[in-house]
Order: sequence, then C-alpha cells, then structure tokens
Amino acid sequence: MSSLQIGLAVAGGLVLAAMVGHSAWSTRRSRPRQAVTPAPEDLAELDREAGSGIEPELDAAAFELAHFPLAAPELKPVLDALIDVIAPIAVDAPLSGDAALVAMPATRRAGSKPFFIEGFSESRQCWETPVAGHRYSTFQAGVQLANRSGALNDIEYSEFVMKTQAFADAINGTPDFPEMREEVARARELDLFASENDAQLGFVLRARNAAWSPGYVQQNASRLGFVAGVIPGRMVVPASSPGLPAVLGLSFNTQAAMADDPALSAIRELAINLDVAQVDRNEHAFERMRDAARLLSQSMDGFVTDDNGVAVSEEAMEQIGSELEALYDRLDERDLAAGSAAARRLFS
Repeated sequence: MSSLQIGLAVAGGLVLAAMVGHSAWSTRRSRPRQAVTPAPEDLAELDREAGSGIEPELDAAAFELAHFPLAAPELKPVLDALIDVIAPIAVDAPLSGDAALVAMPATRRAGSKPFFIEGFSESRQCWETPVAGHRYSTFQAGVQLANRSGALNDIEYSEFVMKTQAFADAINGTPDFPEMREEVARARELDLFASENDAQLGFVLRARNAAWSPGYVQQNASRLGFVAGVIPGRMVVPASSPGLPAVLGLSFNTQAAMADDPALSAIRELAINLDVAQVDRNEHAFERMRDAARLLSQSMDGFVTDDNGVAVSEEAMEQIGSELEALYDRLDERDLAAGSAAARRLFS
C-alpha cells in the first residue's frame, strides 16, 4: 500500500471516529438529565446528615426554606357570619345527632355554594356538624355568600331556603330566614372585595439546554422540601400544621410522569404555584417560592419566566413581594387573614 493510500485510510479513520464521537456526544446531550444515585460511601454520609436534621447538598438559603415560624393549629371551621348566610332553627326539645343525620339533605350545596347544617352540642357546648351519639339543643343552617364561582344569587338563596325548610320539617324545627335582598346584596359586596384581592401566583422554570427527566426534577425539588403530591407530576411543600393546604405546588407534564419509562421522558418546563389566600402569612410563602425558583434554576440549568415566557427579574420579584404585603394587610383588615378558615373558604 502506498503512503498516499495509508494517509487516506488514517484520515478516513479519524473522520469516522470524530463522527461516532460527535454522534455519541449529541445523543448524550439531548438525553434528559437523570437523577443521580449516590455511591455507597455517600449513603452513609447522607444518613448522618439526615440524623442531624439538615437536608444534604443544600446551601444556606435553601436550608432557610424549612425554618420559618410555624403556624398555630386551627380548629375545624364552622359557620361564620362574615361569609355565610345563617338561619337559626329552633327545636322544642334537644335532638339526637342520629335523628339530625337522617334528616340531612342529600347534597351539601346550594347551586355552586357550600351548604351547612350545624347543631349546638349539649356536652361540648359548641357548634358542630351533627355527630351520632351527641345531643343538640338548637340548630342553624348556612350557605356561603361568595366563592370563586361568584356571589350568591337569588336562585341559590331560594335553594338554600328549600333545603333548610326540608331539614327543619324533618326535625320539627322552626327556621328564621334573613331577608333575601339584604343577603344577596351582602354577597355581591363580598364577592367584589374577594375578586379585587385574589392572588394566585405562578413562575415557570424552563430548561436552557438539556431537558429533564421526572426523576431529575423530583430529586432536585425534594432537596428544597417538596414531596410527592396525589397527582402524578405534582409535588407540594406541606404546611407547618397538618391538614392545612400546601404552601407551594410544583407541577410538570403528567404524561411524562406516567410514562412506561419515565427516564426517557423529556421535560422542558415546570411550574411553581402559590395560592396566596390559602396560606398563612407566617409561612412566608412568596419568599420560599422565590427562593425555590432561584435555587432550582441554578441547580437544573434553567431560567425563570412568567406564564407568557417573559423572564422574571429580581426587581420584578421584589415588586411582587411588596404588593403581596399590602394584600395581606387588606385581608387582615377585613378579618379574612390569609390562611384562616374563612379566607380558605371564600377563596376556593
């Protein structure tokens, strides 16, 4: 073989090797980022850190996410004259909870509004939803004045009256209904206040280069306190007190999370959400939302935008934070503090 042929063969081999290498690099680059499995020696270190109560691989800002003051536990919500129409129901003699439960209407709604029946417990000396085995000296029915479906209207008020009257007839009680025009007007005023002070915030985290696998998203989010939600593709930061709505929500493509091989699913964006009125002010939810978005964008090579794809700057986040403080103040002044039972019902 001549030196020219040898040279061409070598050059061809180098070109082929370069093509193979580039193909492998391109394939690896386009493959969704995967969750990292710790090496055995790292697992022992993780266990030690978990025992100390500190999340592994978190910087100081991320660690602070879990250390805001805890919200005080709250008792089960009951009818509230601030956001409900309430009709007292007098009875001739105390009635058992068993009899009250039998007389309850089949549905607990009047149109789009929640409908309630409560009894005053002789033993506990408080209002509660009737319970078998308890006895009640009087009752009251209520319907919510407004929610995110709008204000209570004439038709819904009429349905409330019919349901209440049917219950009262079944227990030999006598209801006392407030005047419809006044209550419907009150509902409209409350709905106007709610619509002007409702805030549901969302950031979108988008991948700069390589897409993410579901496992990669879950691994990074879990380091900031997110846990798996009920729906595939959803994670939440739980509230400080059990039974309260989540502080933050994180969601990505449900189909990607449910794929036969999630490792091959390519996720290019995820959303972080905050329903302001549902979360106690002391949870510092927006600060945690902002920090989570920033930390995830750093660790996952992404950038933060609004729903329209416009990048959200630090200055914009500061402005949102200031506006939220004013919103919290307005809710407090109306006795509808964010995270309270009344606020959670009104803004639902």
